[in-house]
Amino acid sequence: MAVAGCTKCIKYMLFFFNFVFWLAGGVILGVALWLHQDSQISNLLILKFEGQQAPNTFYISVYILIAVGAVMMLVGFLGCYGAIQESQCLLGTFFFFLVILFACEVAAAIWGFMNRDTISKELINFYDSAYIKALDVSGSPVKDAAIKVLDAFHNTLDCCGKGDDSALFRQVAGTLCPRKSPEHFTTSQSCHDKLIELFSEKLHLIGLAALVVAVIMIFEMIFTMVLCCGIRNSPGVY
Repeated sequence: MAVAGCTKCIKYMLFFFNFVFWLAGGVILGVALWLHQDSQISNLLILKFEGQQAPNTFYISVYILIAVGAVMMLVGFLGCYGAIQESQCLLGTFFFFLVILFACEVAAAIWGFMNRDTISKELINFYDSAYIKALDVSGSPVKDAAIKVLDAFHNTLDCCGKGDDSALFRQVAGTLCPRKSPEHFTTSQSCHDKLIELFSEKLHLIGLAALVVAVIMIFEMIFTMVLCCGIRNSPGVY
């Protein structure tokens, strides 16, 4: 039996919010794939030095986003279909998955806030380890590999040094930062600052998307409960 009155309005509002939720899942999936293919990040995270791969914490976060986007699209479709069919079973299943997604999003937001600087710090430490070896005057066998790592950072981020560079670094800066002229060494932005800036922009984008999705999910949970009650109380439902 079809619902009527205000409950019918709720039904179509729920369908609309579910459609937006489905679209948001598609956007998150698209953004995650874009972050995975971002040339700046890819050029840095494929680096290897002394047998160690560059920290891949960022990619773990991206893979989680890809999974979340795909699940959101599936759950959004389930919600749309359940609202149109006025099925308490489908709406109950949808509400169950929505609560789980919301709880996961809150947990991920707390973890992300507590570890918001982890990704940039890991790459800064990776850069610094190569920086030390590249300036080694004792003829370390890994010096050439370290210089290649620094070159990748400098070319990808258009930076030079780490901000508090020694006199030795300034002497060889022409070799380590070939794209910078001598008069630009002192004014060039440090790679530490560039790394923090690079990942801060990405995390702000992810945080904004998560906030929008959380608001949509709250409205969806409210409308789902109201619609289920309306279907249960409508004439012909026993």
